[in-house]
Amino acid sequence: MSDIKLFESKKVRTHWDEEKEVWLFSVIDVIEALTGSDRPRKYWNDLKTKLRQEGSELSENIGQLKMESSDGKFYNTDVADTAQILRLIQSIPSPKAEPFKQWLAQVGYERIEETEDPELSFDRAMETYLAKGYTKEWINQRLKSIEVRKELTDEWEKRGVKRGMDFAVLTDIITKAWSGKSVKQYKKHKDLKKENLRDHMTNLELVLNMLAEATTTEISKENRPTTLDKSKVIAKQGGTIAGNARRQIEAKTGKKIVSKLNAKNIVEGTPKRKKLK
Repeated sequence: MSDIKLFESKKVRTHWDEEKEVWLFSVIDVIEALTGSDRPRKYWNDLKTKLRQEGSELSENIGQLKMESSDGKFYNTDVADTAQILRLIQSIPSPKAEPFKQWLAQVGYERIEETEDPELSFDRAMETYLAKGYTKEWINQRLKSIEVRKELTDEWEKRGVKRGMDFAVLTDIITKAWSGKSVKQYKKHKDLKKENLRDHMTNLELVLNMLAEATTTEISKENRPTTLDKSKVIAKQGGTIAGNARRQIEAKTGKKIVSKLNAKNIVEGTPKRKKLK
């Protein structure tokens, strides 16, 4: 889960690693927030050289993730966890060091709060989507889709399905069964790359995706599959039910549901869809 946190009005790109249960922070953003430098990348390159000369292995242990840049594109970005960021701060002379440490603690505390009270994560998600310009109606639908997705992934975990690749395989089966497109094809259709597909769905797309996932959850609860292959069969069944609903709606309205619209279109106003040919 990627997000943007604010430190004294400075944006810091973050990512929550669910498997390791740690926050990862963009090193460049942290340096810019601490130093105010207009060339944070050069500052970081110079600092890495200095750290190596001092015998520190910090820069070698830092990983990379694709994160969205100011131009809307995704690039590999150096990221560090909280412990690594705290060690990095020690090498950066800045009067903001202590406030930044407190900010890191607050970010971590918010995650603990959300674990204990999931409703808080929905409240914060609402604030994030509103800030991006989405309508409250769309946001309510999106938050409901998050709840439905969580119920499905919880059910998968009960059946021994592993996070990561197995989740991705089952999600792809569900998506193709209801939309007629794999996740990769769906993203290409909307001109997306690394962005979250659901964040670029229209209300009706979200509804059908929820129907597919909720149905899959219920079928799985009843059948209690014991292997990944059996879960694949159920995923296709759940997706197919929503796919049948999609085709019935399209037949009645004469409009395609799987749209090329992305978040920009949804925020700025949805144009009329083309009639089916």
